[in-house]
Amino acid sequence: MLDRLSRPRPLLALFAMLAIAAIILLNFGRPALCTCGTLDLWGQVGPEQSQMLTDWYTPSHVVHGFLFYALLHLAAPRWPVERRFLGAFLVEAAWEVFENTPMVIDRYREATIALGYSGDSILNSLSDITVMALGFWAARRFPIWVSVVVVLLLELIPLLAIRDNLTLNILMLVAPSDAVRTWQAG
Repeated sequence: MLDRLSRPRPLLALFAMLAIAAIILLNFGRPALCTCGTLDLWGQVGPEQSQMLTDWYTPSHVVHGFLFYALLHLAAPRWPVERRFLGAFLVEAAWEVFENTPMVIDRYREATIALGYSGDSILNSLSDITVMALGFWAARRFPIWVSVVVVLLLELIPLLAIRDNLTLNILMLVAPSDAVRTWQAG
């Protein structure tokens, strides 16, 4: 798969999607880097966490890659894996743009424990898209049982460490629960 994606056209499509997402996010007023003046590999829980290269929500984007691989494998089995990968990449890039709209940022603030959340830096968004790609690639390479174990670990570790993960994030965005919010707040 990687050899076919390294050909000029698919590679150009990947870079174009990243560039378009970055341009849209810049037009939304998203900062390229943390406005705090620091650039760290890992953002700790707090107002600057989604401003760094990675954070506690990075594992959820790896999980996106595993889920996109599985869903597209089932929904479009005749598509070459490269086309499925480009589709997953496009969906993830679109999500990163949508996630950083004022509407979604406000929703995170009102429905989840992310009270001070101000959105992602462009660097963090592009990192999230890239990490999804790594998850997709890993899902293609791993046996199904390994993929299941990895997804469970990537959901359990943040759940135990910060009382949040992809599952709770979706739940709280779609159907907020006071009981879950109280538990997450500690």
